[in-house]
Amino acid sequence: MKKGEQTRERIIRKSAELFNQRGYAGSSINDIIAATGIKKGGIYRHFASKDEIAFEAYDYASGIVGRRFAEGIAQATCAADRLLAFFHAYEDVVNDPPFIGGCPLLNTAVESDDTHPQLREKAKQSLSKIMAMMSGMIEEGVKQGEFKKELDAESLASFALSLLEGGILLSKLEGTNTYIRMNRDSLARYLEQCCVTGR
Repeated sequence: MKKGEQTRERIIRKSAELFNQRGYAGSSINDIIAATGIKKGGIYRHFASKDEIAFEAYDYASGIVGRRFAEGIAQATCAADRLLAFFHAYEDVVNDPPFIGGCPLLNTAVESDDTHPQLREKAKQSLSKIMAMMSGMIEEGVKQGEFKKELDAESLASFALSLLEGGILLSKLEGTNTYIRMNRDSLARYLEQCCVTGR
């Protein structure tokens, strides 16, 4: 990797960590300079604005989380376990989240809801992608005879994602992994009811 590419990657990586911990509004260009050790001219040599950095930083952070999800999903042997793999990625959200600062989707959605339409759109795209992944897993589970035929894939995906994000929020706020684990266990029990008996 060339030096310019390394510099650009460093700006994205450090900014992603900064934004995911302090928020977009709570992070200034001077904060990015301090975090990266790169002067203002060096920052603006690679990016036209703080917004441009934020968009790429969000993609970087969500990409890391997405890879953690993919690793867990790849190890799962059934549809129910593939859904629970999302929770396993965040089982130690307080001390060791997939990305420093917690969930980029949750953090960005909360902060940008009424303040930054472009970042909000980034969060919405992530939401749609995760919902589609979960719905697809559920539909495949129905097709394979793991889940009951009458199961509504979109409703279950929405329920699972709400439990995940709610568990992350509560656990981060309280400083304990209790809530993410409680929500995981609640989903696991619910999925047992959704499964075809005898499997």
